[in-house]
Amino acid sequence: MSLVVTDTLADERVEFTADGDVTLYVCGLTVSDDPHLGHARLWFHADVLHRWLDHVGYDVRHVENVTDVNEKITARIGERDAWTDERDVAETFTATTFDAMRGLNLLRAEVYPRVTEHVPEIVDLVETLIEKGYAYESNGSVYFDVTAFDDYGKLSNQNVQDLEAQGEPDERSEKRNPSDFALWKADGVSETAAREHAKHDHGDETPSGEIWNSPWSEGRPGWHVECSAMSTTHLGDTLDIHMGGRDLVFPHHENEIAQSEAATGETFARHWLHVGLLAMEGEKMSSSIGNFWTVPDALDELGVNVIRTFYAGAAYRSEQALTEETIAEAEERWERLSRTYDRAVEALDSTEARAKAEDEELRGAVETARDDLATAMNDDLNLREATAALLDLTDAVNRHVDDVEDGDTESAYDYRGLREAVEAFENLAGDVLGLQFESTTDGDVDLAGELVDLVLDVREAEREAGNYERADELRDALREVGVEIEDGPDGATYRFE
Repeated sequence: MSLVVTDTLADERVEFTADGDVTLYVCGLTVSDDPHLGHARLWFHADVLHRWLDHVGYDVRHVENVTDVNEKITARIGERDAWTDERDVAETFTATTFDAMRGLNLLRAEVYPRVTEHVPEIVDLVETLIEKGYAYESNGSVYFDVTAFDDYGKLSNQNVQDLEAQGEPDERSEKRNPSDFALWKADGVSETAAREHAKHDHGDETPSGEIWNSPWSEGRPGWHVECSAMSTTHLGDTLDIHMGGRDLVFPHHENEIAQSEAATGETFARHWLHVGLLAMEGEKMSSSIGNFWTVPDALDELGVNVIRTFYAGAAYRSEQALTEETIAEAEERWERLSRTYDRAVEALDSTEARAKAEDEELRGAVETARDDLATAMNDDLNLREATAALLDLTDAVNRHVDDVEDGDTESAYDYRGLREAVEAFENLAGDVLGLQFESTTDGDVDLAGELVDLVLDVREAEREAGNYERADELRDALREVGVEIEDGPDGATYRFE
């Protein structure tokens, strides 16, 4: 079965095909604040798409931009002593963005192009659009004429006649049509934009941001043209897949199509995939609203595996709600996968695992899990069903281990079946879904386990002495460092989160 995706431009599910390398462009972050879980949802789904295409044999050329020129960035100049200009602010949050990406176990993109290093390409693209009659200069600024491009509105299914004005109010007098959009803006950030995004009092001086020379004026590139220049510079005139948040369909992606195809005469992107928004407290997660959870804070509290399992709980194209219930479900699912993986590894590496032992049900469950996961992934990246396939495998592994543990002395683990199950977890949950397993047989973990055993001995002694509060404190202390304790009839057991 071939991969089928929901293509926004086609407005239907379509079969994905590519010749040779797959070129994937992801609309990256405007680095004006710490990244939050809403941003990371796009990163996760782009990462899983990248991983699945790798898994089925494609070579993926993945590019994700960094927007480091923006009025939201200039608005933060002076908030800290070190932030004396736009680049200071952008560098700070570019660093936190890259740290968050690594913390979330994302595959690295081929490159992360920044606007500030692509101004020459942006100027060249604008010049081409003027020469071809799609853009015009006005008072040192340059605007794209949406009426000159016949297919304008095809992504968002809008007619030019029905469009509202684009851009800031002070641009209106410069434009031929209210819906024309800026490719180049004379001077720096306007006072209107600066005031709109300011988070602190700048006094009498409004920060205007960096400006560059161009044939029309000293000024700044428009937002939309930046992505067209960066994507075509690194991936060519036609992309296989363009991904971004659903809130970018219009005007950003609509304008990208218009200016790119007007300049090159080629299809800009064969497939458009849009990721739904993440809601928190009933509203879109947003830095401007203030209802957000930063990636570093979420990683500290939940860990990378729970976050990734949470994202896998909903289709990329739909909205997703961040609630106590959805987080609890993700925690429970990851715990099942992690605990079963540890049990499988422990049984596989034990002396009770034998070459001639055979559990047909276990081996069949491994093959079923692989087949079901592939079917789910090819079905528009149905990650919830893909995760369900792995959870079904945990049931089969646990039955096998339980049967041997409860059997007579002649019982033995199916070495080959367990090895195949462990490899399935590592290949499918690990390589494809990006989850990170840690085998309890690793040397560092063995040492940690010995220390945990010592703490548990102390905890048990406290409980026997009736010091239950102190025993609970020891349990909570272990939990804070990633050790989950479960009390049972045969004593306490633990696992590393």
